[in-house]
Parts: sequence; C-alpha cells; structure tokens
Amino acid sequence: MRFSAGVWRTGGGGRYALGMIERASAWTLPRAWTGLLLAAPLALLLAVSAVRAAAPVPPTAPAAPVAPAAPVAPVAPVAPPAQATAEPGRQALATPVFSLTLDPSVQPGPYSGRLYVVLVATNGRDAQREPRLSMGNWFNGPQVLARDVEGLAPGTPATLDAGSLSFPAALSAVPPGRYHVQAVARRSPDSPKPGQGPGDAHSAVATVTLPLSEPLALSLDKVVAPPQFPETQSIRLVEVQSRLLTEFHGRPITIRAGVSLPEGHTGDGSARYPAVYFLTGFGGDHRGVANTARSFRSAAAAPGPDGSPAVGAPPMIFVVPDPLCFQGHSVFADSANNGPWARALVEELIPEVERRFAGPITGPDAGRHRYLTGVSSGGWASLWLQLTHPDFFGGVWSHVPDPVDFRDFQRIDLYADGANMYRDAQGERRPLARRQGQVSIYYQDFVSQETVLGPGGQIGSFEAVFSPRGADGRPVPLFDRATGRVDPEVAKAWERYDINLLVQRQWATLGPKVAGKIRVYAGEVDSFYLEGAAAKLKETMARLGSDAVIEVVPGMGHAIAPAGVLDMLRTIAANPPVAGPAPPIGGGAGR
Repeated sequence: MRFSAGVWRTGGGGRYALGMIERASAWTLPRAWTGLLLAAPLALLLAVSAVRAAAPVPPTAPAAPVAPAAPVAPVAPVAPPAQATAEPGRQALATPVFSLTLDPSVQPGPYSGRLYVVLVATNGRDAQREPRLSMGNWFNGPQVLARDVEGLAPGTPATLDAGSLSFPAALSAVPPGRYHVQAVARRSPDSPKPGQGPGDAHSAVATVTLPLSEPLALSLDKVVAPPQFPETQSIRLVEVQSRLLTEFHGRPITIRAGVSLPEGHTGDGSARYPAVYFLTGFGGDHRGVANTARSFRSAAAAPGPDGSPAVGAPPMIFVVPDPLCFQGHSVFADSANNGPWARALVEELIPEVERRFAGPITGPDAGRHRYLTGVSSGGWASLWLQLTHPDFFGGVWSHVPDPVDFRDFQRIDLYADGANMYRDAQGERRPLARRQGQVSIYYQDFVSQETVLGPGGQIGSFEAVFSPRGADGRPVPLFDRATGRVDPEVAKAWERYDINLLVQRQWATLGPKVAGKIRVYAGEVDSFYLEGAAAKLKETMARLGSDAVIEVVPGMGHAIAPAGVLDMLRTIAANPPVAGPAPPIGGGAGR
C-alpha cells in the first residue's frame, strides 16, 4: 500500500497525517526518529500507469488502478488561456463539455490511449498545483473525466462530456464554481502516473466558472520531461538496461536505483561495505534515496525512542531501487504480467550496484552482508525476496507489509465461498482505509477511482503481480468490477504469492535457510487493515517453531517501527564484511 505522511506531532506517541500513519508507537519520538518516519515516506511513494502512443486501446471496464501522486514541488497554475463561464444572456450547458486537441508539434501522428480532463476547485487544497499533479490522490482526489480514443489525428477534437468516465462524481453533479482545468494524454509506456510520466502530453491550465455556456477548448501542446536525479559525491544514480525485462516486453527496459554512500567511502575498491536495500511503499521510487538514507542515519545517531543509547550508523551502502512499472509497483516479484522483476533485481541491478561501490557481491559470505528492509508494498516485497532468495540476502526488516496471508486481505478471505470485495457477509460496505478509527475509503469507491484513471493503481497492481495473464494480454481480474464478486479460480492462482502458504509449503527446506533472518513489524491499528494478515503469519511461524520475529505493535498505525530500525542497525554493526578488496569500481554495462 501507499506510505506517506505530512505534519507529524511528536510526544505521546505522535499521530498520523493524511490518515496514513495512525500512531508511531507508545514512545515519545525524538526529532531524529520523527525525521525517519517522515522524510523516508515523503520522498518515496505513489503511482499510475501509462498507455503507449499508437498502441491499441484496452477496454475500460476492468481497468487497472491508479496510485497516489508522487511528491512534486507545488506548481502555480499556468495563466489560463481562456476565462470561460456562462455569460449573461446565454443559456448554460446542462453539463460541461470539453473539446481536446493534440497539437501536431507534440503528437505528429495518430494517437491511441486515454484522455483526461482534471478539475480542481480554485479554493481547494490543491489549487496551487497543476491539476494533473493531483490525479490519483486516494483521500482527496480531484474531479477526473476520462475517455479512450483510437487513431485520433492531431488537431482533431475529442469530446469529454457526461458520457465519459467520471470520478468522484458524475459530471452532472459537479457543483457550480471556479475551477482550474487541465487536459492530459497518457503516452508513457512505463510510468504508472497519468500526467506525470515522461512523454505524457498536457494542456496549459485554464481557470473557468461552471456552468459553462459553450464547450471549453483545451489544446495539449506540452510534454512532461523526464524527472531529474541530481547526483553528488555521496548520492549516485545507477541505471542498467535489463536484458531480462527487455526480452519479456520486447522493448528496452531500464532499471535503476538511487545509492547513498557512507561518509569516508573510498571510491577505489580497497574496502567492502554491507548493503541495505530499502524498498519503497506504493508509488515511491529511487529519487527519495537522499532523504531516506539521511533519516536512517540520523535515527542511528539519536537515543532510541525508549531512551536507550544511540546505536550509531555502521558504514553501509544504502540503496533504494525504483520499483515502478506500467502496472504500478512491481514488488520485485517475477510475474506473468510484469515480467521477471525479481531476477532483474538480483541478477542485474544489485550486482552492478555492488560492483561499482564495493558492496558485498564477492566471496562466499556475500549474502550475509546484504540486507532488505521496506515499508508497506515495499514491506511485502522485502519479505518476499528474503523468502524466495534466502541465501542471497542476510536478513529482512519488513514494516507494515501488504497482506501476507490472503485469508485476511484487508479483512477479506479471498478463498472463502462467495467472497466479495465490496460487501461483507452482512451486506455492509467493506472499508479499505481508516483515519483515527473512522472509515475514510470504501473498497468500491477506491476501485471506481482506479477504473477512471486506468492501469497503475494499487488494486490493479496486485492483479498484475498475482494474477495469470489473460488471453487479451492483460492481468485476469480477481473480482467483478461491477459486483465485487471474487473469481475463485483466480483466487486459487493467487496462492502462489500467499506468503503464509509459501512458508507452510516450503518450510522443510526453507526454514533452515531463513533462521535468524525474518523480522516483521505490523501496526495494531494499521490505516489499511493489514495487521490481521501479519497476526496469522505470526501464528504459523510459532507453530512451525521458527525464530522469526513478527510483532503487531500496540497503538502503531501504518508506520516504520523504530524498534525494527534499531535492530537492523545493531545487526549490521555486529556483522562487518571480511576485510579485503572488492573488484575495481567503474566501467560495466550500467550507468
């Protein structure tokens, strides 16, 4: 799931912001720990996918989801090209009508994909950002209209109106008032964020008053530039063209990671360093590495939340791989839809990172000095990688992971007869998220938003990883989008990724390999109802006689557990790599 935060109030356990982190713990948090809980998530998450230009348009009914928008610096609305309103003496349109054209300078040939119109109230919380940057906000998203087109010629108008997909309200129900309006065309083949993917087209921002007296014309004449990654002596970017993913998708795929080097890193390969791989929450990417690494190291230098002495940060390479793909978060699992992401990480990206920066890649004990940690979707991914590559990694500290037991998939038993994602056995609506104990999102509403935004959101991201590939080349839906009814055959196929089942079925061989390596921290009041699945995994591990540490932390919400960070740092400090040179740094296939 997504993991982010806004303003955190310390003392008395703190409280979550944006409803995503409910409580940090029963501890009073020193400033350094507040930084860990905030800076890491803020720099990391979100997502929504893209439709390739000139590619066939997939059907919109079971469209996969969208994710939260990644942190982007606020952008003042562009000067409006028009001030449209219902003029005195002219009859207002029954519902707004928007006429979109793709400028030939941006789209020289026919376009196939999804078009959007985004409306943000001028007095709303996101009024100082371009509307496209707010698409996919889970808790306070803007009004979005969407329509698929095929073979749309440059300069030819495409109309979005009351017949278009719409969320959160039908277009006819959008209240009168002043709005910033922007049009978007999804063109990036890799980004899960419509309007933010490199190559996506968009219009300038118009400021209008609803109701309109005539259709509003919007020209898409701007293109989203690739995001920048400013490198420094200690913050580095590694990019590798993945042979594995390129072969799977039939086009070049680049995988990348942000790397934070420790103070005093020699750069000449004369020393070796342990490596920590931090896997972000949903929508996060490698660009948050500087803030995340700084937060972990600051926390290590501060007294523990319980008053214990500072642990101190051992010299280590801190790596944040980019998990984003067309369908959302890859969770670094090999899948029928996303391709071999786990293999790409383990066989291509990690060796290049460690070769360049003197990590633990060489020697028979290399796996002992390669560690995993992650939060939310990254929490699930880190635990999955440790269990499926038990010798390659030396330990995992998984924080508030996505469901690790599909009998409690956010309180839904996917294997039960008649399972339904929208309604429980009593016919009550199923919640997906809560704030301060109150339901803030219901499952059906969440799915409705994803259907409008298209591939790349959280629920569709689950399906892209866990579901088989359908005859149409798309992930087979777990459930009927109209009724919420779970398809039992698809749920059965999901068993392959049910971590609790994997542990039970493979424990005879897996158990000895992961002894002393498993730590999982769930929040008792998780914002996304993830604690139940963790509790079931804890029961299984206890029954199997495992030494795995699985804690459901009292009072904690969707947060990084400070105790887990301390334990990780102590473990790394107590287990330094054997002294000796690593391969020379530099060169190789990656950037």
